[in-house]
Amino acid sequence: MRERYVVLGLARARADWFRSVGQWTNAAVLPVEFLRCVSTEELRARLRSGRPFSAALIAADVPGLDRDLVAEARSVGTAVLVVDDEPARRDWRDLGAAAVLTPTFSREQLLESLGATAELVGGATLVEDEPVPAVSAPAGHLVAVTGPGGTGASTVAIALAQGIAAGTWLVGGTGVEGRVRPATPSVLLADLCLTADQAMLHDARTLVPGIQELVEAHRTAVPRLADLDEQTFEVSERGYRLVLGLRRRRHWATLRPRAVEATLDSLQRLADVVVADVESDVEGEAETGSLEVEERNLLARATMARADVVAVVGEPSMKGLVALVRTIADLLGFGVPIERLLPVVSRSPRSPRQRGELGRTVAELLAASVGAASGRMCPVLHLPARDLDPHLRDGAPLPAPLPRSTARAVAAVLERAGSATVPGGAEPERIQPGRLSGFTPQEGVGW
Repeated sequence: MRERYVVLGLARARADWFRSVGQWTNAAVLPVEFLRCVSTEELRARLRSGRPFSAALIAADVPGLDRDLVAEARSVGTAVLVVDDEPARRDWRDLGAAAVLTPTFSREQLLESLGATAELVGGATLVEDEPVPAVSAPAGHLVAVTGPGGTGASTVAIALAQGIAAGTWLVGGTGVEGRVRPATPSVLLADLCLTADQAMLHDARTLVPGIQELVEAHRTAVPRLADLDEQTFEVSERGYRLVLGLRRRRHWATLRPRAVEATLDSLQRLADVVVADVESDVEGEAETGSLEVEERNLLARATMARADVVAVVGEPSMKGLVALVRTIADLLGFGVPIERLLPVVSRSPRSPRQRGELGRTVAELLAASVGAASGRMCPVLHLPARDLDPHLRDGAPLPAPLPRSTARAVAAVLERAGSATVPGGAEPERIQPGRLSGFTPQEGVGW
């Protein structure tokens, strides 16, 4: 069979351009096999069938066209061509589209776009999978705070954000991409738990906007940082800004993977340090055989995969220490490097002897669970018991020792381990007109 382009098409009923493409292919005036789809679900099913497709020609007003659908097509080597009657309204290329056409495109324009972005398919052509498009390298650090329920992890996240914002952070050196770390960085506290408590702990009078709105904004666009900043809440008494969490636990079903990744990337560009209050459940389809479980744990999995430091909070009882070690073991199994884990014991006794016993117990339990690798883990951070309810109720800063010691411990872990690499590495950046004006050829090297 001769080579031709195999193109999937998706548009609303009676779209003129959709009918024209069908007529061109039926008349054999284009080397195209045109397969019409009636919904995004059918298009996804065809992409997952294993058959190679050259491109997907999709109308911009089709429900469900977002960065997740584009990424799924790209992951199997299918270029996405978006047909938009207002191409200036949204930059589809930022979402991964290979080209944008107007509804009045001609046969020549379609063929030119296919030739530049898609591959011909023959009878025995083998199309290798392309890597999933990577998330751009973040500009700020991401610190995750997690732990079993009832250990005070959300309060520790507040203390950490306050401590970093107060200047108890890395002074000197360089951050990601060579940027100098400020002594008093901008800090963003993001509530990424399924059961979100930060709104209650901050006495938020409104629950909108929150993480749901931020993720939804990233499904079909790349919002400006100024617009994102307006969707956060300033906590001036403690020096950071707050992103509210899910309003109901069941709302995890509205989140899509690529949109969540893009949201985290934007949040890291919005602040020098993002402190994420997140749950510790990271099971996915590989462990449970259930895609629904992986999607439910999407916020935790996406956060843990890119976190520079993960602080795991436990409490000093027998059950609390076992739960702390179990959580650390789960995170190690997920792929978090042990040198990036910081065990934290809240409500720890003040006696140095008792604290030493707690640290040895954690080390022994972890060695029995994961082996000799536990020796590379950071020492346990002990936080004394304090009555913080009055400070939380009044919206006042937390007592200085707690934020200071927490921030210093996290800074020490980051100084030793360095910044984490976002899965997939950096995505190639599209060059804007005029960007190459400052480049000059090296001596002896031609263009």
